[in-house]
Amino acid sequence: MRFWSRVTALAFPPKRGSAGFAAWNRLTALNVWLYRRTRGRLGGRFDGAPVLLLHHVGRKTGQRRVNPLLYMPDGENMVIVASWGGASHHPAWFLNLKANPETEVEVRGRRIPVRAEVASPEERKRLWPRLVDLYPGYANYQARTEREIPLVILRPHQPPSRDQ
Repeated sequence: MRFWSRVTALAFPPKRGSAGFAAWNRLTALNVWLYRRTRGRLGGRFDGAPVLLLHHVGRKTGQRRVNPLLYMPDGENMVIVASWGGASHHPAWFLNLKANPETEVEVRGRRIPVRAEVASPEERKRLWPRLVDLYPGYANYQARTEREIPLVILRPHQPPSRDQ
């Protein structure tokens, strides 16, 4: 197992409102800033896996948010994992995408409109082993939670024209 997969296998995600959560948010903001300034040369890989910037809108607040996430290319699609480190609940970005699946990602300086869809059981069966090969920490996260960690397929698409 690679270094960061081993480290994250031992760590649990910080609790909302804690000092650790505030530090996590600052680290995330720094990663987004570096990624954008360098078009992914810095912050564009984690433990060998590629990183994208996921845009989403808060389902309760309407606030626009951006999260750096590992992804796996699958043809023209990108697959992300709603693991939240194996916590018992889904990450906020996953719930936000379920409420508002039309969004964008940034990949190495390119903005790509996508539609987010939860992988079907058949897609999950095909994708999960590849994702664990990409980032072995996912297997540890799944082992520590009772929920089945959702996989989200980001399908590129052309959004409808505003003139229509």
